Amino acid sequence: MIEKKPRRGRPAPQDRSTAPARDDFIEGRNPVLEALKANRPINKLLVSKGVGRHSIIGQILHHAKRNGVLVEYVDTRFIQKISPTGHSQGVVAMIATKSYVDLDDLLEASHQKNTSPLYVILDGIEDPQNLGAILRTADAAGVHGVIIPERRAVGLTAAVSRASAGAVEYVPVARVGNIAKTLTALQKQGIWTVGVDMEGDAGYTHADYDQAMALVIGAEGKGLSRLVKERCDLLVSIPMKGQIASLNASIAAALVMYEAARQRDRSSEGST
Repeated sequence: MIEKKPRRGRPAPQDRSTAPARDDFIEGRNPVLEALKANRPINKLLVSKGVGRHSIIGQILHHAKRNGVLVEYVDTRFIQKISPTGHSQGVVAMIATKSYVDLDDLLEASHQKNTSPLYVILDGIEDPQNLGAILRTADAAGVHGVIIPERRAVGLTAAVSRASAGAVEYVPVARVGNIAKTLTALQKQGIWTVGVDMEGDAGYTHADYDQAMALVIGAEGKGLSRLVKERCDLLVSIPMKGQIASLNASIAAALVMYEAARQRDRSSEGST
């Protein structure tokens, strides 16, 4: 038997499956510095571990700290992998398609609407398709704002914007350092926090959403983190009658958001 030799040809393309889309970042020291100086909304700044922290890099880090931009030091090979030009100079800024708002801005927006606050808190959603779908449903269901964490979660990237079908332009998104602490802060403002979890005490349709409310959705495959779960005022579950143990995060979020909208609409109609 004659062993066939592999055909020669162009090398296989480099795997960029974990890399962001090209319109999601700015690379190069001067472009990144100017973006920071112009207060361009940035999700995260990636800096090569091997790059020197002096001169223009020092300026970049200074402006990132001043602007509250998260800085992550990564392996040089990762920087090279995501760089479309190969001239990143060890610095890549993951840009946001829209500016984030402060938590206080969400509270003020709810006050101006003259209705009870209704927020969605996402505990570590990493898939841009899921975040985009959640933003699209949040807009349709009348949610006042969405809250996401700074770390270990997707931000407002171009892929999220596309998946949201434009809803990212209408739903305010706040980014916070710690979801558990944010729950406590909202509770001090009189906002009831309801987490969606398989171990919930009641079915999601049995909760009373006609009040100041924050709906908490867990990460894909992992659900709510332990500390976040402990901080919620109530845990609700979505009945599962098939063989699959849980729903996609964006589907679960949609069900609960629309139940909250249904109850609020019914209450509003009853008061007129």
